[in-house]
Amino acid sequence: MTENMKPSGIAWIGDIPESWDIKRVKYLASLKGRIGWQGLTSDEYLDEGPYLITGIDFKNGKVDWNSCVHVSKERWEEAREIQIENGDLLITKDGTVGKVAVISDLDDLASLNSGVLVIRTKPDFDRKFLYWVLLSEEFWTWFRLKNAGNSTIIHLYQNDFAEFTYTFPNYSEQTQIANFLDKQCEKINSVATDIEKQIELLQKYKESLITETVTKGLDKTVAMKDSCIEWIGDIPQHWEVKRIKHCCSNVGSGTTPESSNFDFYDGEINWIQSGDLYGINTIEQTEKSITDLALKTYSTLKVYRADYVVVAMYGASVGNVAIAKINACVNQACCVLEATPQSDVRYLYYWLSHCKEDLIQQSFGGGQPNISQQKIKNEPMLSLPFDEQTQIANYLDKKCSKIDSIIESKKEQLEKITQHKKSLIYEYVTGKKRVKGANFNGN
Repeated sequence: MTENMKPSGIAWIGDIPESWDIKRVKYLASLKGRIGWQGLTSDEYLDEGPYLITGIDFKNGKVDWNSCVHVSKERWEEAREIQIENGDLLITKDGTVGKVAVISDLDDLASLNSGVLVIRTKPDFDRKFLYWVLLSEEFWTWFRLKNAGNSTIIHLYQNDFAEFTYTFPNYSEQTQIANFLDKQCEKINSVATDIEKQIELLQKYKESLITETVTKGLDKTVAMKDSCIEWIGDIPQHWEVKRIKHCCSNVGSGTTPESSNFDFYDGEINWIQSGDLYGINTIEQTEKSITDLALKTYSTLKVYRADYVVVAMYGASVGNVAIAKINACVNQACCVLEATPQSDVRYLYYWLSHCKEDLIQQSFGGGQPNISQQKIKNEPMLSLPFDEQTQIANYLDKKCSKIDSIIESKKEQLEKITQHKKSLIYEYVTGKKRVKGANFNGN
């Protein structure tokens, strides 16, 4: 059975089936959220009592009750409209905006914090169908257009969300579509989870390969001795334990020129920030550059000559390591390590990759880890003949390149699966495709 199509009147949706309708959310559902909460603070959180649902508790379309904090029953009673029940549809409006969950397995009282909305559809509208709409590009295109030009802090405002317009068929077909997407997306998610596990195993294998090789070498017949460092273990008899500062010709950093002075930026000198180290092994370009005037103005800036190792000391990339293949200055969040003539810079890179977790564990303070230059300088390192360093580096380059290639292939598979899932959801919630055997007339 086929059905004629008609214009939806919404550019990013296009044509929809002739029997489908279009309305704003506010006509199909009630939206309830909390406006503050009489001065509730984290000091009032309890280990038991009614659940308090926050955005971080959303996991794969459900609420993870084990991660929820609790509040007193008196606090729960203060806001009746957001006393949550099984079947309720939730969406986050702050933090990571647009996370969606359907309440299930709720065995106690529950309420919301101020960053979450509860959506309760009217009797003729399937709540689970709306759940899939909110996961689709039908919603996200609207949201991006609504927030175009706004500040970097994005919110889903309740009044704006009330105006969100979506397309829908009769109740019976809504339910059929929701059930179909439940089953199909569960299959897709299962495949995606398997690939994610494969990527994780490959990354762990790579880490263990680096650890084994930089601490034991390639000759499995060589005599060993105790390094006297627990996390290093036994090492070849002729290797020595030194500190990183004694294995480098220089350990240094840099600074950030005054950001409001445009004469300091967009020059000819590469300038490495910690973010340039994210997800890469080598640095061949930088997001920003500085001028010769900046170099002359700040005595803490110097141009490091390739090749050298860079370690991110704090920020989102903390502990990340890369070999810089370009001449560049760095900011204060980066530590530069230059190899001596007796050191292979690649072995230095692999050693620091191996040390990453140890450096981070030493560096936790009040919040995010902050790896100081002093910690990096004093971190243990194994000193071994140059030809062995080169052999190890060549071996790891070859092995890690193969592993990285497989990981990249897995990530591409994951991206294709993700895009397929997005397309599937969009096509069915906008009527471009119909569920086989669906009751188009609702009879």
